[in-house]
Amino acid sequence: MTDSAAYALKDSQSTHPKSRLERLLRSGTFVATAETTPPISADPTPLLDVTYELRNRADAVNVTDGAGAKSHMASLAAASILVGAGIEPVLQFTVRDRNRIALQGDLLGAAALGVSNILCLTGDNITAGDQPDAKMVMDLDSRGLMTLARDMRDKAQLPSGRPIEKTPSLFIGAADAPQEPNNGWNAAALHAKVDAGAAFFQTQFCFDADLVRRYMNRLEGEGVLERAYFLIGTGPIASAKSALWMNQNLFGVDVPEHIITRLEKAKNQSDEGCKICIELVQQLRSIPGVSGVHLMGPRVENAAAQVIADSGILNDRPEVI
Repeated sequence: MTDSAAYALKDSQSTHPKSRLERLLRSGTFVATAETTPPISADPTPLLDVTYELRNRADAVNVTDGAGAKSHMASLAAASILVGAGIEPVLQFTVRDRNRIALQGDLLGAAALGVSNILCLTGDNITAGDQPDAKMVMDLDSRGLMTLARDMRDKAQLPSGRPIEKTPSLFIGAADAPQEPNNGWNAAALHAKVDAGAAFFQTQFCFDADLVRRYMNRLEGEGVLERAYFLIGTGPIASAKSALWMNQNLFGVDVPEHIITRLEKAKNQSDEGCKICIELVQQLRSIPGVSGVHLMGPRVENAAAQVIADSGILNDRPEVI
């Protein structure tokens, strides 16, 4: 299938007003999203301070939802603050903390506040946080949340059948993790998420462009790339110590040894981590099927903004209305 045919197929699935992120992806523009964790504060200033440099660089900024199973400013409130500051958010929704009634209310509220992009997630297990005696709700799973959001948007009604007066304009995302596409691997889980409403995927950290190339090739063969966009997760690694921590503590993450060695030998490991990330972004941009990158990491908002600027991906972009 040609690129134009694939984009036409993806576009046919959406009739709602489109966010800028969605318009960019549907136009074939290589995008860059970043991520921020709301502060433990009732003051919006810290949030605005750390995301300031992302305003004209990241195409959208993910707002985490109870990251690490720890309390922060409500993600919906933080996303609304970003909208007011001229930053398009991707609002992460976890099913860990809210039942379906609360999720329905938050989906309507998000749309009312100008938040269109959502990422549907399970959420970190409560035992990973600082209040392990808290109860997980898990009324729906992440795919159930995708279906709920899709049906509220497309059917203009709640699961009970009650009509929605003004339907929420939602661009629905899901999570994935690039992996070695061995013979026994298939894309059934990804297709199920797309069937449930996912139009884009943001992935776990990946620092191996060759692995991504093999994975994208398999996704193309499985027909997934005709149905959804893939933003590969990566980020500027602060130090060799950070890279080793990621390998030991983040499921599915493998920072290659040559990157760790390069960081160890660098005079300024943080600067070297940014250089490595820039190189990786440029490599990912050349891989068929990769629609963009998602830059992550603790307190790396400024570094992510610099990576986006220095990678050249914002140069010579077509105007997207």
